[in-house]
Amino acid sequence: MKLKEIEAVVEALLFISGEALPLSVIAQTVELDKATTKAIIITLAEKYESDKRGIRIIEINDGYQMCTAAECFEFIRNMYKSPKRQGMTQALLETLAIIAYKQPITKAQIEEIRGVSADHAVNKLIEKNLICETGRLNAVGKPILFGTTNEFLRYFGFKSTKELPPLKEEQIEEETENIDV
Repeated sequence: MKLKEIEAVVEALLFISGEALPLSVIAQTVELDKATTKAIIITLAEKYESDKRGIRIIEINDGYQMCTAAECFEFIRNMYKSPKRQGMTQALLETLAIIAYKQPITKAQIEEIRGVSADHAVNKLIEKNLICETGRLNAVGKPILFGTTNEFLRYFGFKSTKELPPLKEEQIEEETENIDV
């Protein structure tokens, strides 16, 4: 296949998937190694960006997804006349931050850090698909472990959780002091 044909196939794969496609799946489909495939995807992403196109290719957890350009959001919203994305309450943001930095984490551990029940916040974050169950803790009662989702990464514009800003030393000390051991 010629480069233009490979680019077309990659575009089609990203367009129809609707979710982030792992680099390995794309490479296998176009029958190229990962490095070459990644270079092609990055070149396509740069073309969309430099041409000020209405779509973008973004990286999420060693995968790629096609999405609309942020500059087009208001026009899309006007077309569908949908309300603006609802913000999150302080309690939801606090709970989400705890999960993002401490994942995998149980609801009891979240409650221990926050000092209040986390039932409502965890349920709302699951509804918004920002967190999900990641397994069970090997302890009495086998409590559910929670972690962030790819939707969390999309929502906040991260490629992976490694891009989370580092916590300041004082924040870590305050957090540790608030936990009864």
